[in-house]
Amino acid sequence: MTPPYLQFESLVKAFPGVRALDHVSFGVAAGSIHALIGENGAGKSTLLKILSGVYRPDDGRVRLGGEPRLFGSTAAAIAAGIAVIYQELHLVPELSVAENLFLGHLHQRCGWVLRRRLLEAARRQLLELGEDFDPSTKVGRLSIGQRQMVEIAKALARGAKVIAFDEPTSSLSHREVEQLFATVRRLKGQGRVLLYVSHRMEEISELCDAVTVLRDGRHVETLTSLTGVTHDRLVERMVGRPMSDLFRYTPRPHGPPALEVEGLEGPGLTAPASFVVAQGEIVGVFGLVGAGRTELLKLIYGATRATRGRVQVHGRLLVGHGPRAAIRRGLMLCPEDRKAEGLIPTRSVLENLNLSGRRHFSRLGLIIDERRERRSAQAQVDRLEIRTPALAEPVLHLSGGNQQKVILGRWLSEDIRVLLMDEPTRGIDVGAKSEIYGLIYELARQGFGVLVVSSELPEVLGICDRILVMRHGRIVAALPRSGATEERLLKLALPASGGAAGNGGDSVKNDNRNMAV
Repeated sequence: MTPPYLQFESLVKAFPGVRALDHVSFGVAAGSIHALIGENGAGKSTLLKILSGVYRPDDGRVRLGGEPRLFGSTAAAIAAGIAVIYQELHLVPELSVAENLFLGHLHQRCGWVLRRRLLEAARRQLLELGEDFDPSTKVGRLSIGQRQMVEIAKALARGAKVIAFDEPTSSLSHREVEQLFATVRRLKGQGRVLLYVSHRMEEISELCDAVTVLRDGRHVETLTSLTGVTHDRLVERMVGRPMSDLFRYTPRPHGPPALEVEGLEGPGLTAPASFVVAQGEIVGVFGLVGAGRTELLKLIYGATRATRGRVQVHGRLLVGHGPRAAIRRGLMLCPEDRKAEGLIPTRSVLENLNLSGRRHFSRLGLIIDERRERRSAQAQVDRLEIRTPALAEPVLHLSGGNQQKVILGRWLSEDIRVLLMDEPTRGIDVGAKSEIYGLIYELARQGFGVLVVSSELPEVLGICDRILVMRHGRIVAALPRSGATEERLLKLALPASGGAAGNGGDSVKNDNRNMAV
């Protein structure tokens, strides 16, 4: 048997209060797609940062082609043929595709960039990936899927032999995911070493040849074949316990309206939106990419100004509709992009937990009572079991699941009545998802209204009492849990055509009569 091209040998990495990697060892063969899975905090990101030269291990080593390598910087790792495609892409939006591809080693002569040669080289690199968009286009104008292809092309332009993908499909449409898979398989056929980090078990089953499981910084198991390996087995190895029912849905009584949306219009919607969320009810919003789900939540919250319509919380109209008015009335939003819109990544857990509530801990609006602020933050850390070494820890060092809990903890410090959640478990592992679902159920049991946007059908079907379906900027149906299936939701969410449109139209008509139930 050919030895693995990439080998991790007894890697150890510790940070204050936590051992991120504890003697982790496994190998990745050339010409294979090797999955790396584990809960948030299992050590996956730390491993990738050691591979890419961001961190140095405290002990252990990395081997490439049998030779021990120690990377003192990201430049050293790149020079050794290693590339990591992170979830947050490292591109310059204001520069062209060609300039991003060859940034740091532009084609030039006597200090002048050779534009024609640069564009030709970029076009060849894109064609190698099956892409034909204009390399002179600014990256900021590309779709997320196209930007990801630019990142991969950039890695190939630098001669990468080892390519690691970190949650590559988290923001992609179905078509873009298929395109990415085709590209990854093409790279496999070229004999490259591919490490694939993902929380999505169905992707791993479809794409990968082998899988390594990490848990709490330790190596649990490496499977060199996925034949006969079930989804449940992988999940149970990740979390260390049986996961017989991830969603654990239980019905609960619903009260009077918590949130009433009437004739709401604005950017992203093509028809007025009207619906009700009752106290104690969890309502899902499902639709394909571009359906207007996020836009709807931002209009309700006031982050985007509505052109018409009314929003009421517990029967009281939101006046001067904007985020400040929404928060004062008890309407809170957990945004889709946690790092860009929900958190200040470089600030501490303490500061992020108290971002909106500092008025509660100040005297005369001027002097902050730091002791009360700290007590409140610690109470939320304990209540939500936020895993952090200290309140002073920068929130960017926390896992995705714990970052989501920080946002929830901030709102729970307020007088919350309605919670809007946009993709609450995106980029979060299975174990953390279960915890987030538990928090959502607890809020609903306390009588809050919860509106959840999700692109994951099993999630919508698993946790919601009722589901709104959006298509092309409008709500086209509202289905009770008992009447919702994957097939029906997809049929309603897809563009209507031919004979299916008539049946779909009948379903919409019947379901819309019950939208306020």
